Formats: sequence, structure tokens, C-alpha cells
Amino acid sequence: MSAIDPSGNHDLAAPTTVLGALALELVPGSTAARDRLEQAQAGALGECIARDLAGFAPQAAQLELVLVGAHYDAVELLRPGWPLQRELAQLGARAPGERAPGAGRIIAFGAHEGRLPGTLAPAAEFAGGPLRLLPFVLAGAAAVAARVGDAFERELVERGMAGAGTALLAQELFGLQVEHAHYLTVHDLAAMVALQYEHAGLAPLWPLIETALLAPGAEEWLDAAPEPLLHYADGEVRIAMFSPAAWRERYADGDSDGARLERRYAQFQARERQLAAVLGAHGVPVTFVHCGSEAAPDL
Repeated sequence: MSAIDPSGNHDLAAPTTVLGALALELVPGSTAARDRLEQAQAGALGECIARDLAGFAPQAAQLELVLVGAHYDAVELLRPGWPLQRELAQLGARAPGERAPGAGRIIAFGAHEGRLPGTLAPAAEFAGGPLRLLPFVLAGAAAVAARVGDAFERELVERGMAGAGTALLAQELFGLQVEHAHYLTVHDLAAMVALQYEHAGLAPLWPLIETALLAPGAEEWLDAAPEPLLHYADGEVRIAMFSPAAWRERYADGDSDGARLERRYAQFQARERQLAAVLGAHGVPVTFVHCGSEAAPDL
């Protein structure tokens, strides 16, 4: 289970923070009337979510639940270093009030005069999708968080349906038409998005995104013609931008039809832009590396 340690480093080996989300699958064609709640509304929804989570793992009630009364697209949650969840954890750590040992509390952030604290505002450019997510963080003693995290990884994907009261309240407060409401860990969400990308023809890109999320210090390549050449390392993806001559050397595969090659090259460039846009949506920095006549550039 993913964790955020107090130093600000992403530490998968020593879980003290459980990361998850309430996923709202909307009726096809429907949209949300609003993307954020006022403070009192966020608190009421937080109480429902806390009850649901304790039902899946009773020890969750011993952890501090930090959430925001807002819904987001999956790309806003699945970003290297988990910046949205980190912001929640940091705001929760600064929240006033007593913390009783072994007893959790609910910290729900809502909007004041339409504005959410910190950088929690959902991005308008990602609004309107059929899956909306309310992120939450459970924080507390490492041993308890580890047990709750393990239980969530086992249970939520199979039986993580939200309570009827929770789903109805979320629907009412946000002005949504909710078809299904269920809980996910960030790993469950990543697996769901990976499947969506496979159906959308983006499966070759997912290993780079997954590496950026779960093993940011590692390297990963996309090197499978006719796909563009990409290399993830040092926290960014470098994309080879081939000149027409270099592209033909690497990708033409014996094709000598000039008009067809021009069309294929234009399609290749469009694919590069598409992959760069998806990476950017996930918060993965992209650098384009211009390549002349080298068929195997150094990325």
C-alpha cells in the first residue's frame, strides 16, 4: 500500500498512510452540477465514508481520515509522488484539534466562498468524464495503517461498494447521476486505468506511467515499432523526434511509396503528440529530443 512519510518522500516500504478513493461511475451522458462541496457538506459525506471504510476494515476507525469534498479525474490522482494525496496529508497534519491515541478523527476539507484550500481545486480541463473520484488519506500508526492497507488491497476491488446512504448523499450533494459507487485503493485505480488505456489503444504507454508512479527511480522504454521511441528515466520521459530521413531509416520497413510514407510519418508525429499529452495529464514531464539521421538515438 502506498505511503507518504513526513519528510515528503514517497515510501512504499514503510506504510503509514493509506491512499484510496471513492469512485463514482456516472450514468452515461450525465454530468456533475458541481465539482466541490461547502465545508459542512464535505463533513457530512466524510462521516459516511468513514463508516463505510470501518466496515471493510474495523481498524480503519483508529486512523485519521483526511478527505476533500471534491471529485477529480483519474489522471489527477495517478501522478508521480501522489501530489494530490500528499497535499491532503499535509493539510490534515496541520489541522487543529486533539489527536487521541488509537482513535481516528475525520478531517474534511470543503470550499469557502467557492474556493478549496491549497491546490485542491479540480482541473476544469479534466471535468466531464464518466468516472469521478473523491480521494482520501488514512493516516496513523504504521502497524495499523499496514494492516488496513493490506485489507483494502484484498477486499475493496471485490466488495468495495459504497453504502447506499453514501452513494445517495454524494449524488445529491454534487448533483450527479451515479450508476455505481465503490471504493478503490490507488493500485486498484491504476489497474482500472491500465485496462481503459488498453481498450483505447494506449497499452504500450502504460508501463512508463506505472514506472513513474510506483518505481520513479527505475527506467522504462517504449521501443516497439511502429510506436514512437520513448525512454523514462530520472523522473521524465524523453521522446525521440526523428527527422523524415531518420524516421524512414527506422520505420519505413521497405516501403518506397513516397505519398504513403508521408502519411505514415504524419500519423507517427500525431501519435507522439498523443502520447506526450497523456503523459502530461499524469504529471510526467516530457522532453522531445530531435534526431537527425541516427536510427538509434541516445535517449
